[in-house]
Amino acid sequence: MAVLMDKVVSVAAVRSRPRRRWVARLTVGVAALFAAGTAVRLGGLESGALLVPLVSFTPYFGVAALVVLAVAAGMRNRVAVGVMLAVCVCLAWSVVPRAVGDAAAVEGRPLRMLTANLNGGRGDARVIVDLVRRLNVDVLSLQELTWSERDRLAAAGLGGLLPYQVVEPATWGPEGSGVYARYPLRARTGLFQPVGHHMPVAEVALPGGSPVEVVVVHPVAPVPSTVPEWEAGVATLPPAPSSGPPRILAGDFNATLDHAVFRRLLGTGYTDAAAATGQGLVPTWPMRRLPPLVTIDHVLTDGRAGAAGVQIHDIPGSDHRALFADLRVRP
Repeated sequence: MAVLMDKVVSVAAVRSRPRRRWVARLTVGVAALFAAGTAVRLGGLESGALLVPLVSFTPYFGVAALVVLAVAAGMRNRVAVGVMLAVCVCLAWSVVPRAVGDAAAVEGRPLRMLTANLNGGRGDARVIVDLVRRLNVDVLSLQELTWSERDRLAAAGLGGLLPYQVVEPATWGPEGSGVYARYPLRARTGLFQPVGHHMPVAEVALPGGSPVEVVVVHPVAPVPSTVPEWEAGVATLPPAPSSGPPRILAGDFNATLDHAVFRRLLGTGYTDAAAATGQGLVPTWPMRRLPPLVTIDHVLTDGRAGAAGVQIHDIPGSDHRALFADLRVRP
């Protein structure tokens, strides 16, 4: 009887070996897939209608990598564990800083900036005006501004709070944009050639020093037919200047901190206000059938300004959340 049992155990062990090898190979294959995805993110290799949107989900990819690492460790698969440890370190280096921020104090003239995408003029004008009032906003950057929405904002009292404006509304759709301010504005032309929707530029006569240049940003979304136009729209945004008026880019970039073209823009000398204050992982889109998943609305400052704080607010009727940045601009 004992001999028979030994034979049964031996047969079961022999049969289980191919299964274990298959599972081990599958685990290594998954680890290799994560390594390839990480290489795409680190190398800025995303292109086309598939990889460009997928890169937006890098923070979630990092969470999934931790799960795979735990599974590989539980299976004692040394190859997979080694690969996934390297993957997790690289992704943490890429993602974690935007959730931590820099505790360094910022000094200068206060400039309270609010940016919001109005979803083709569907955003609740009264909520926008209430935010401007409650947050004591100095400059308001609006995307997807329509003529009818402009009238609703005026009826809600925006002109009494921010009497100066440089606007380029549209009859309908996403093309229109505008900037409103507490201080006098002067429209700028010739700074760059916008690729995408309307992107007005205005100088704000901020008290206490030089004026501040504000660019309302809104390139097209990277859907399959417009990926090249989207990339050109971000790539042609004006770089951070080292002289002249301090420059702020504010709006719906349709890009996250993980897109290579956006990181190249930051590399010219801009700082993302949300990432600098530890809010860089707070998602801003979409806000309709799904909860917000990705962060594509940004306020960028050049080296002569910084963020003291950032808040994210819901706007009924819009598929974006509004971003408020409490900035400090050096004279």
